[in-house]
Amino acid sequence: MITGERMGAVDENAAALGVPRKQLMESSGNAVARAVRDVAEPGSSVAIVAGRGNNGGDAFVAARFLDRHDVTTLLLGRAETIGTEIARENWEALQRAEYDTREITDSSGFELPDCDVVVDAMLGTGISGDLREPAATAAEEINAADATVVAVDVPSGFDADGGDHADNGVNADRVVTFHDAKLGLEDLDAELTVADIGIPAAAERFVGPGDVDLARPDTREGRPNIIGGGPYTGAPALAAQAALRASAELAFVAAPDAVAGEIQGYSEDLIVQPYEEDVLTPDVADDLLETAEEYDNVVVIGPGLGTADETLEATRQFLSAYTGRAVVDADALEVVPEIETDATLVCTPNRGELARMGGPDTDDLASAADEIEEFAAELGHVVLAKGANDVITDGERTRISRSGTVGMKVGGTGDTLAGIVAALLEHAEPLDAAAAGAHVNGITGERLAERNEHGFLASDLLEELPAVLWNGGDGDV
Repeated sequence: MITGERMGAVDENAAALGVPRKQLMESSGNAVARAVRDVAEPGSSVAIVAGRGNNGGDAFVAARFLDRHDVTTLLLGRAETIGTEIARENWEALQRAEYDTREITDSSGFELPDCDVVVDAMLGTGISGDLREPAATAAEEINAADATVVAVDVPSGFDADGGDHADNGVNADRVVTFHDAKLGLEDLDAELTVADIGIPAAAERFVGPGDVDLARPDTREGRPNIIGGGPYTGAPALAAQAALRASAELAFVAAPDAVAGEIQGYSEDLIVQPYEEDVLTPDVADDLLETAEEYDNVVVIGPGLGTADETLEATRQFLSAYTGRAVVDADALEVVPEIETDATLVCTPNRGELARMGGPDTDDLASAADEIEEFAAELGHVVLAKGANDVITDGERTRISRSGTVGMKVGGTGDTLAGIVAALLEHAEPLDAAAAGAHVNGITGERLAERNEHGFLASDLLEELPAVLWNGGDGDV
């Protein structure tokens, strides 16, 4: 089962793999035509009621596969306002081939022809709420018609992300949905067909530009709080700067007073909040916990933190009591298997850290993806295992990011990843934020490697990162 939002990401990933949306539309339309042929003999009359998006485009294709039927295609709106190039091309193909097509420019002009089958292709996934005109009038006539109603992907008015159906939505007899059942369709009083339209399994398994689009916020938001520094100062600074580059509006760093000035020196954009102790202690952790809970900011804990006994105890104490969202990295990771917490954690171990946490000890993370998934299920948190191929899993769903380059073995790239994930976690679900973060970090490294294969530094990622994130994480899946 899949949500409408996730389906959009999978479509985009398929295109990145070399299976373009126009090809998927051809397969989708063929599947709709098969469903119509199942319920209507040759010579039967079919009315296609189509919207101006890709849902309508699927139906335009279906019309070409129904030459043995009497088909009329009604477009709700003007042809020049069809929203996608591939849908427009398929509409124009119908017109050039002299199919019976009509444009409905006003709801008062809508009249459903007498027919044996109605194909509902007005609205697809990504639409929620009551239908508006002219779709509302069309849905009313479709529901009143003495005809079999076949819906394309979802009935118009059905929310594929929430599973709700609008009060004035189309009541379909059959639904032909694509690739996977959409959330809530099985609860409808309709016969459901899931059509394989040729989307590779890799479009779901491998992280791609669709995952970035899904996780990327529309605007700057979030104020992550990085708890790190002490023995090391560069790590928390990199994490905080990466969060800012990845859409956070502010980034705070809580660090010992002795190194706060050095961390601040990396960038005037950071808000460094010093505490008196030389390392993180349980007393300091109490204060930081109170602040984190009050402001509900995403926390990054671990970069440069150190492994002093009192620091690890403070980390246990903080994470055990915390109830918000946190990215756990580096030195903080080893305490996660020991604690119970209501917090939402994204853990970002490298191969060695994963093994020390109790996960598989392997040089090839992708080949051990099933084992890492089992480990994440036992842990109860999202795991983003970093290697040549990153494995991202919540214990039920697993994705693999193949982006990156050997040059990213340089120190600090894990810190930038933690910051990116923290920024995206403000907007996206944990698994989605982790998958997109891994892909963006890796593609950024690939772009730098094109110019200087082995000579770039983690700090160089910061300049390139925004272009990758805001351009959809373009790159191979």
